Amino acid sequence: MEEYKKYFNPEVISRLSNMELKARLVVEGFITGLHKSPYHGFSVEFAEHRQYMPGDEIKRIDWKVYGKTDRFYIKEYEEETNLKSYILLDRSGSMGYTSGGITKLEYGCYLSAALTYLMLIQRDSVGLVTFDNKIRKYLTPRSVKSYLYQILRELQNTESGETTDVSIILHNIADRIKRRGLIILISDLMDEPEKVIKGLKHFRHRQHELLLFHILDPLEVDFSFSKDAIFKDMESSEEINTQTWHIRNEYRKQVKEFISYYKKECRENRIDYIFMDTREGFDHALFNYLIKRKRMR
Repeated sequence: MEEYKKYFNPEVISRLSNMELKARLVVEGFITGLHKSPYHGFSVEFAEHRQYMPGDEIKRIDWKVYGKTDRFYIKEYEEETNLKSYILLDRSGSMGYTSGGITKLEYGCYLSAALTYLMLIQRDSVGLVTFDNKIRKYLTPRSVKSYLYQILRELQNTESGETTDVSIILHNIADRIKRRGLIILISDLMDEPEKVIKGLKHFRHRQHELLLFHILDPLEVDFSFSKDAIFKDMESSEEINTQTWHIRNEYRKQVKEFISYYKKECRENRIDYIFMDTREGFDHALFNYLIKRKRMR
């Protein structure tokens, strides 16, 4: 495996010490991969160069320009942008589930951190909203690089909370955001699907673009438990004793219908839907974000 690819692995990232390092390695690995298959043709956009000044980071020097001019120049990212993004991160009780790797919430936090880092180095504005049955944190979008640390600090301290009320939260946020932008929802969508879709339609009615990352744990999809088990609802604490082999086929059928419903409704309402499980590399999500960003521009 090429060195940069290991940082797309959620479990590798989970072993790192802090959120900034996690975000930086994911994004820098991703940018390296942009120039390799299957990302050929995509790149992070630069607007211009400026002369190197004392205090600038040496790693930002454009060595190709130096080879042509014998002078040091720094790559300047595009200064102005019309793109304002909000990352909506579900931190409800069900997001705390894991079958042995990382929790859905940890995955969502790492993905949020990487997206924030990528947006800010492109001088896009990004904000963060965390929620369960209430909005727990609301950070309005800004494009200054120093904002990264505030968002990463919030993600570092985010823990799974109470019951889910995705649909109500979506309506509340849609009412608060006045300017058209990009809404990125990261959630397991463990709520009534019809109500969630109504909340997403509220954003579309206000002319926002939407990118939906549907995050589930692998065992929530394939239900490959080998023994009888007691399952406990992480939000209501209700328990049920089951013979897993007896309900597996019906469970898989219902999960398939659950995912298919979201795919269908999102397609019909021009919402970009990306299903991911917690084993999947972050590059897939970042690539879908760049595609969405390119379309909006």
